Amino acid sequence: MLIIAICVALLSVKVIFKKNGRFSSQHIHDNEALRQQGIHCVLDQDREAREADKAY
Repeated sequence: MLIIAICVALLSVKVIFKKNGRFSSQHIHDNEALRQQGIHCVLDQDREAREADKAY
């Protein structure tokens, strides 16, 4: 329990000590670098594959 508590505390340092601090988004569609490379969410990839009749 102590290890988990320490990990949570270290992960939340930015949120606690920075004014208007918050966790950054972990979603692919929010990452500009991935969008520029043409990488997008698996749900979007699945939809595109189904529309092109290439879903297996």
